[in-house]
Amino acid sequence: MNKGTVRLMGEGVKARPTRKRSYHSPRRAEQAAQTRRAVLAAARDLFVSKGYAATTIADIAGHAQVAADTIYATVGRKPALLRELVEAAISGTDHAVPADERDYVSRIAAAPAAVDKLTIYAHAIAAIQQRLAPVFLALRDAAATDPDCGALWEEIAQRRAANMRRFAADLRGTGEVRDDLTDDQVADVIWSMNAAEYWDLLVRERAWSPDQFAAWLTDAWIRLLLKTSPGTAPD
Repeated sequence: MNKGTVRLMGEGVKARPTRKRSYHSPRRAEQAAQTRRAVLAAARDLFVSKGYAATTIADIAGHAQVAADTIYATVGRKPALLRELVEAAISGTDHAVPADERDYVSRIAAAPAAVDKLTIYAHAIAAIQQRLAPVFLALRDAAATDPDCGALWEEIAQRRAANMRRFAADLRGTGEVRDDLTDDQVADVIWSMNAAEYWDLLVRERAWSPDQFAAWLTDAWIRLLLKTSPGTAPD
């Protein structure tokens, strides 16, 4: 075989490109999830006990026993931590869940009577506020001085108000809502009474139980918003 043949054979052979194999480790993924949970738990403890402004990333890192850079890589800055905590408390999971995908929202939509809808929602609020109220009040205080938290507070307030207007329209569809109330008035009444501040006054300060709070909301909303209460005759 001459040199030309060797050269031609060499030119005709191409090396196969090497493929990078994707690597997925369930153990590593679980460790990352555990770290994230630890960071969020530490942030919640400190935001609630010390306040948002007084809590530093270094404080959270020490409480979670991780490096500060781990917090930035895992979740982000303090406003991102607070957002994650609020969304998780609302949804009851470790991630945000759109309102339409929450179990109690589906049950409200399926309930035919306004009394049933209000009862389901009142009990859902009692469950949610056990998780949400301390974090939401920390957000309210942070919103006074931190622009990012102020924007988050306004975003959630507007989102709550929009959800309540949809709820009011759903209630109106039963034909049981008082004719002298507009849907906006119905929404505003529910919006004000499902707030973390209202929960805090009755449950934390006045030592009501969550069950008492749910029963009170149900009874109050039925009396305030519907044409007749159960067991009563119309005028």
